Amino acid sequence: MSHFSDLGLAETLLRALREEGYDTPTPIQERAIPSLLQGRDLLGIAQTGTGKTAAFALPIIHRLLANPGRQTACGTRVLVLAPTRELVAQIAESFRTYGRHARISVAVIVGGVAHGPQVKAMSRGVDVLVATPGRLLDHMTGGTVRLGSTEVIVLDEADHMLDLGFVVPIRKIIQRLPEQRQSLFFSATMPREIATLANEMLDNPVQVAVTPVATTAERVDQKVYLIEAKAKRDLLVELLRGSTFSRVIVFTRTKRGADKVADYLKASNIPAAAIHGNKSQGQRQRALAEFKDGRTGVLVATDIAARGIDVDSVSHVVNYELPDVPESYVHRIGRTARAGAEGMAVSFCDNEERHLLRQIEKTTRQSLPIIDRRGEAARSAPETAAAPADRRNARPAARRPEQNRRPDAARNGRPGAQRRFGNGQRPARQSDARPS
Repeated sequence: MSHFSDLGLAETLLRALREEGYDTPTPIQERAIPSLLQGRDLLGIAQTGTGKTAAFALPIIHRLLANPGRQTACGTRVLVLAPTRELVAQIAESFRTYGRHARISVAVIVGGVAHGPQVKAMSRGVDVLVATPGRLLDHMTGGTVRLGSTEVIVLDEADHMLDLGFVVPIRKIIQRLPEQRQSLFFSATMPREIATLANEMLDNPVQVAVTPVATTAERVDQKVYLIEAKAKRDLLVELLRGSTFSRVIVFTRTKRGADKVADYLKASNIPAAAIHGNKSQGQRQRALAEFKDGRTGVLVATDIAARGIDVDSVSHVVNYELPDVPESYVHRIGRTARAGAEGMAVSFCDNEERHLLRQIEKTTRQSLPIIDRRGEAARSAPETAAAPADRRNARPAARRPEQNRRPDAARNGRPGAQRRFGNGQRPARQSDARPS
């Protein structure tokens, strides 16, 4: 087993890692960092929770230390593009955490907040700029961000960029970058348009795949409840009051649905908050902070808002509604079983969602265990939506033993309180800290 000290990183980075309590790299870090230190382009196939942020942040900071450069006005030496405000904030915090002894400057550009402070932050230039594509293009058009001196470009969660319609803006941004640069490209899945974008962006890249395309985390125990749509809310309350449900993310397809579920849970005396695109940045940050420190035990989220939620000790993910895009199922359940821990993914499937369940099983190449809760008498049934008669022995995928704690995200604030919902008891606190 290798250690960070074996990878050739600068001592200031190793000191920051030691202070965070991290010694052993994750597979993507072990495989990517040496090539990135050599200046190679990289194509990484990796889900969230694998440690990919540290895999690119550490060698980038090492490069900045080894080649001190003067920032140009409104310029940045490193540009990181991410699809959501939350993910941008997480990545920026990771750079600040690992670069605490390197004196690097980090700026953030996202929508939903005033332009003024962002313009001021970029006026003298920065070492690292983390941004969402739309707002970055606004600044580039206004002349408040210039990319002529950018040395490294990172595109994170490229498949989600495609879902949000960011591919055209990304191409416009890339056209403004110098031809001589280092390019890093990360995606959990590789649909055709994303593969085309990667080919346009990368030059003879090293390829690192730590998770097969569109497969689900091995340490996530998955199950599906077949249930009538009108009974979902009561089943959710029943499950959340169980002793094993402590910190939970509940997914809905729509913003209105997220609000309705959160309101129902609060009316049932279960602390919950909704997070989605109609919430202001301040509201989203407060909801996320309360979820991290345990004041809120349940976060109800849409797919877009959930990107960038990077919290350890999430015991369960509940798919209150199945996603329209099967790859989103992979991203959703990746919010649990992080940092070597295990987790549970529970999905509710009503009659109109059976085709979505079939798509998920086809995409992830697995049969999900079924619990039939239709009708008055709850009963277990081993059938699956795709072939009830042929898969009577479907069982959850085998899970690996818990591994040693390894870095895959920056610290997430204060330790979070674990809660058994409905009884007011709070077990001992557990740490949320882990690198990204």
